[in-house]
Amino acid sequence: MKKFGLFIISAGLMLLAACSSTKLTSSWKTNDAQLQWDRKIMVMALVPRQEKQLRMLMEDNLVTELKKEGYNAASAYRELGPNAFDDKTDEKTALRKLKGSDASQVLTVVLLDKSRQKNYVPYGPGYGPYPYYYGGFWPYYSRWYGTMYQPGYYRSNVQYNWESNLYDLDQRKLIYSAQTQSVDPPTATRQAYLYARQIVKDMAKQQLMAYNQPAVKQ
Repeated sequence: MKKFGLFIISAGLMLLAACSSTKLTSSWKTNDAQLQWDRKIMVMALVPRQEKQLRMLMEDNLVTELKKEGYNAASAYRELGPNAFDDKTDEKTALRKLKGSDASQVLTVVLLDKSRQKNYVPYGPGYGPYPYYYGGFWPYYSRWYGTMYQPGYYRSNVQYNWESNLYDLDQRKLIYSAQTQSVDPPTATRQAYLYARQIVKDMAKQQLMAYNQPAVKQ
């Protein structure tokens, strides 16, 4: 019974991990892409207007993670205000505002899609080292027989697809892009934290970051 209880707990933890995840789906950079510690990075998130909290969380977490690595990063929402850029802002005005804040690079975060998906989950214990396997033929057979003809169920998942682009304002070009997918994040705070960690980790992997630089004060 003790082994069986431990198995159920382990299975439950595995199920939770499978239901909620954040993963990088693709990334790209130019050959000369580089973050410089003395160049300011403005982080700008674009999400639906009603999700203002999510925008602040996405920007704040990316700023925090970049600062941990020694870079000068700032949130566009907090530094320039929530309405600094709208559908009436032209490129000249946007660039003037950004350069006026001493930003040399812009890291955009865009919510490409938020959708709800329904998946069918068949009934049954699934695979694993079930204790019934070692108790003889009939315990094993009867266990599976009892679940084989039970109906399954439908589970709904909320999926977020994000894209981050890093632009160099002086060169006026895209130097890095990454796409991620988050499934059933437990909270907006957790999603923003995991997203920021994933992006900065990929930046390091793509060798965008230079090391041995002075840390930026928090």
